[in-house]
Amino acid sequence: MEGFVIVEIVCSGDPPESEPIIRVHGLTKVFGHDLEKALELHRSGRSKKEVHEETNATIALHNVSFEVMRGETFVLMGLSGSGKSTLLRCINRLIDPTEGEIEIDGEDIIGMDHEELRLIRRRKLGMIFQNFALLPQRNILDNVTFGLEIMGVPKAERNQRAEKVLEMVGLGGYGSSMPSELSGGMKQRVGLARALTSDPDILLMDEAFSALDPLIRRDMQDELLELQERLGKTIIFVTHDLDEALKLGTRIALMKDGSIVQIGTPEEILTNPENAYVEKFVADVDLTRVLSAKDVMRRPEPVAQCTAGPRVALHLMEEHDIPMIFVVTRHRNLRGLVTLEDTIGAVKTGKTMSDILKTDIPIVAPDAPLSDILSLIVDSQYPMAVVDENGRLHGVISRASILAALARKGGDS
Repeated sequence: MEGFVIVEIVCSGDPPESEPIIRVHGLTKVFGHDLEKALELHRSGRSKKEVHEETNATIALHNVSFEVMRGETFVLMGLSGSGKSTLLRCINRLIDPTEGEIEIDGEDIIGMDHEELRLIRRRKLGMIFQNFALLPQRNILDNVTFGLEIMGVPKAERNQRAEKVLEMVGLGGYGSSMPSELSGGMKQRVGLARALTSDPDILLMDEAFSALDPLIRRDMQDELLELQERLGKTIIFVTHDLDEALKLGTRIALMKDGSIVQIGTPEEILTNPENAYVEKFVADVDLTRVLSAKDVMRRPEPVAQCTAGPRVALHLMEEHDIPMIFVVTRHRNLRGLVTLEDTIGAVKTGKTMSDILKTDIPIVAPDAPLSDILSLIVDSQYPMAVVDENGRLHGVISRASILAALARKGGDS
């Protein structure tokens, strides 16, 4: 089972990187007085605490730069006081930056007047808060349509759009209910529906699930992933929870003391921390919850064509000293596998490949989490095939490949 000839594989089918929808450059925010002195001290190497002690000013953000690609979930993560919520509020100018540039779809929002900013918020941005921010005197439908009402959308149209989104978030039929009648998870769904009803390009989510019970929180995370798969919105998600960031984020920006210390994919953050702070932050993460099939798979080489006979399969297994071989079509669509023992028997008795083909082998998608794979492979006598949605064989996972990947990732971090 463990003997396969290994070659390096680059997975195909990954979506190409899209263009940035948000650009932030040199963003700085100082709260308090004597801003110039505070910035000068900070640039000279004084810590955030030292600057506050000397000037009574707080360096909330300092020289923050990043881009968010269209359609990605970009997570701002850090401890309390790291500046992540301040940064989020600067993006829609609920807080005005002290210095720096912010572009949304190529438009400079720092130089916008109140009317221009109001239009950007209505058309492109949706905000979801930790505390739900529902209007208690309005029923659910009226809460969801509130933004459209302000925009002057006719009542029939806004109700129709709201009811459709309520169905999408699992609250169909709750339009006439009041916020006080809903659970915390349901209230957060209302907040999500309200943001989605205006069909914004960008969702800004500030600790959106932090106030929820753990089980409800996980349900909301799963629901957000499903909605993102369907709608393809650009999301900036603020959290202090590393597990949440790793689960939701396309990329993660880890913040400390108002600055970004590392930006990367969940795996990059986990396996290649850029400094001791990041390394300590991710030290206790369970790798099996982060790695997926494509991270631990190896390419099975050789493979046997389904048009070949048992003698060809036997020759390949003997030449490469492997106990079984995967059988594929000309386009690498998986058909099954044959074992060395069965192939020797087929050569002696004149059986065909289809007579000895085993099709009851475990199969997973490239993005299947390792935590799910472990329970499947333990009970299987065969290696696991990694197959895409078109049935093409991309790789193989054995117990040895899993152990090797875990050791490699753990050693790198």
